[in-house]
Amino acid sequence: MENSRPVTMISLQELVRLQADARALKLPSAKPIRSRQAGLRQSRQRGRGMTFSEVRQYQPGDDIRSIDWRVTARRQSPHTKLYEEERERPVLLITDLGPTMFFASTGAYKQVRSAQVTALLAWLALWAGDQVGGLVFNDEDLAVVRPARRRKSVLRLLDHLASHQHPDTSPPIPSAHGPGLDVALAEARRVAHTGSRIFIISDFMNLSEQTTTLLGAIGRHNTVSAIRIQDPLEQSLPSSGRFAVAGPSGPIWFDASSAQFQRSWQEKIDTHERHLSECFRACGVRSATLATNEDPAAALRLLLGPGGRIG
Repeated sequence: MENSRPVTMISLQELVRLQADARALKLPSAKPIRSRQAGLRQSRQRGRGMTFSEVRQYQPGDDIRSIDWRVTARRQSPHTKLYEEERERPVLLITDLGPTMFFASTGAYKQVRSAQVTALLAWLALWAGDQVGGLVFNDEDLAVVRPARRRKSVLRLLDHLASHQHPDTSPPIPSAHGPGLDVALAEARRVAHTGSRIFIISDFMNLSEQTTTLLGAIGRHNTVSAIRIQDPLEQSLPSSGRFAVAGPSGPIWFDASSAQFQRSWQEKIDTHERHLSECFRACGVRSATLATNEDPAAALRLLLGPGGRIG
């Protein structure tokens, strides 16, 4: 059960322990598929190849182009090569821990949910046999972990998730000079291998004209999914009452019973929602939303559709 006061931070140890929750989730299997006729059928998965497995005696129906002539000559009977389709696929996790993520009215701060979702995806991708890497950014720094199929790489990513969160003793001050989402997306283009599966975990509050261009460029050669972290207050305000929201210079009070304030707030929300939807649609990005008052593991179980895809 959640505390009445939102959880502001999550530790490295807690992120490591999330591997227990990730066991119930599933990404596409990384197990190889045996093929006797390599290259005759085009795979729907981008960025895959064929690796040699073994040689065995030729059987009717085998592709004659796969005959191993050296072994055939040595053993005086036809032998053919067997191949395995490579199912390993790089998974790149782009995690936003910027100033707008330091907020929640209930449950846990957006930066906590963002870190939890990233950790869950990293663990289950590793167990599926995929390479795992990520980019973690806040208002001051961008950390890069290149995809690798090692537990050590996941632990490095989790360490960045823990260290890049903002402590409640020193709230972040919004700055135009920080890395930001666009910088992270530009770096992801250089880090991602063709055919990667990319997850962007953010509140997407800082869209720019360049965001659509960058997402479109990444999506041309990779599968991109977005998991949006959102607080209930960002969807709709209470109908009445005075509320305080923490700001860089102290609490900001607003009166929810003001019709003018409600209209202004709703117009801002509607405009942002329209721009975000147009951005995702133009770039072919699958998207899903996780609320700050939702359990990340339970939400991911619903968000991961058939084959482990967001949809």
